Amino acid sequence: MTMWPDPSSNSAQIYQRALGVLPGGISRLQTWNEPFPFYAKSGSGVHVTDEDGTVRVDFVNNFASLIHGHAHPVIVEAVCEAVKNGTCFALPTRVEVELAEILCERFATFEKVRYCNTGTEAVMLALKAARAYTDRPKIAKFEGAYHGMYDFAEVSLDSSPANWGNDPRSVPYARGTPRGVLEDVVVLPFNETEASERIIREHADQLAGILIDLCPSYMGFAPMSPQYVDMLHRVTKEIGAVLIADEVISIRLGYGGGQGRFGLEPDLTVAAKLIGGGFPVACVAGREKVMSVFDHSKGKPLSPSSGTFTANPIGLTAGVSAMRLLTQENFDRLEVLGERAREGIARTFDNSGFPGQVTGIGSMFQIHMTQRDICNHRSAYQSSEEAGAIRLLQRRMLERGFIISNRGHGFLSTPMNEDHVDALADATSDALREMVQ
Repeated sequence: MTMWPDPSSNSAQIYQRALGVLPGGISRLQTWNEPFPFYAKSGSGVHVTDEDGTVRVDFVNNFASLIHGHAHPVIVEAVCEAVKNGTCFALPTRVEVELAEILCERFATFEKVRYCNTGTEAVMLALKAARAYTDRPKIAKFEGAYHGMYDFAEVSLDSSPANWGNDPRSVPYARGTPRGVLEDVVVLPFNETEASERIIREHADQLAGILIDLCPSYMGFAPMSPQYVDMLHRVTKEIGAVLIADEVISIRLGYGGGQGRFGLEPDLTVAAKLIGGGFPVACVAGREKVMSVFDHSKGKPLSPSSGTFTANPIGLTAGVSAMRLLTQENFDRLEVLGERAREGIARTFDNSGFPGQVTGIGSMFQIHMTQRDICNHRSAYQSSEEAGAIRLLQRRMLERGFIISNRGHGFLSTPMNEDHVDALADATSDALREMVQ
C-alpha cells in the first residue's frame, strides 16, 4: 500500500489538484505538513483514516473542537434527524433557545447569548460590543495570544525579539494592517501584573475592553495567576472597561469552563469549538447590561449583528448533544487522562536526554523543544531550531500513527483511555530516541 508522503500516494495526487485551485494548495495554515498534507477520508472515535488508508490516533481533534472525538454516534444520530427537517431557515428555531439555556445554566456570567459561526467572528462581535457599550475606541490584548483572524485581535500575535520592545509594542501580523488598527490596540505582557496595570491605566479613558485568554495556547497553556485575575477584576471596574474572556479553547477546562476553574468573572465571554459538536457554532455571551448592545427591541441596536447561517439548526442540534454528553464525570476523567499524558511525555524527555518538556492543563498539552520556564509569549517564542525540532517530532509521530499539531499541541477527547495516552508516550519516546541518534 502506498502511503503519505510517497509522491505516488493518493494524498500527493489530491495535493497536485489542490495546487491548481487553492493558494498554496491548502485552505488552513494549520493543516500544512511537509512536503504536502495528508488528506482525511474518515474519522471514528479517536481515529482518523487518510486517503491512503493509514489509520492514526488523533490528538489534535480539529484543534480542540472535537471533545467527543470523531462521529460520536449520539451526535450523528441527532444531526441526521435534524437534517430531515431542513438545514437552515430565514426564521429562528427552537434549538437556538435550547442550547442557550444549557450554556446559561452552566456559566454563572452568561445571562444572554448571541450566536455566530466561528471563534474569529465571536471575538469580532465581542470587541464591537465593548466599543458600543463604552463608546471608546481601544481594546487591550496579550502579546502572543491567538484570538482568530480579526485584524484588531491579531496584533502582536507573532512579535519577535526584533520588534517586541521593553513594553509590548503593537506589531502587525498581516501585511497591510492599517496604522489605525495598531494605534487602537494596547498590548499587555501576560501574567506581569504590575506592568499590565500600569499600561492599562495609561489608556484608561480610551479603553473599551480587555480581551484575555486564561491559558493561551501559543504560550503552552500557562495559566493566568490569581493575582492577575484579581487585578483585571479591580481595574476594569475602576476604569469602566469591558472584561472579555476568550474561552474558545479553555471552555474544555471544566463544567464551568476556564472562568469557573480560575474564578474569573468576565462581562463578556467568547465561546466556540466544542459548543458546536463538530459544526461551526460560536457565540458571545455575558451580562445582560453589556449584551443589550445587540438588542433591537428599542430601535437600531448599538452593535447590530446578523448572518445567513447564524444559529443554524444543524450546528446547534449537534451542540446540544455535545454539551449534554459533557458531564462532570467526563470532565473529571479527561482531567486525569490529561495529567497522565503529560507525565508520560515528561518521562520520555527525562529518559531520552533530549532537551525538551511538556506543559499544559486539563485535557490539553504542548510539547516544547526547550527546558526554559514557559510562562508568557517571550518565553514560549520558538527559535527556528526549536520550531524545526517540533516539526520533525510531529513527522516522527505521524509515522508512528499519532497526530499532534505542528506546534506540538494535543487535545484529548472523551473516547480516549489510558491505553491511548500511554501509547502516545511510548511513541514520543521512540521518536525522541531516533532524533537524538
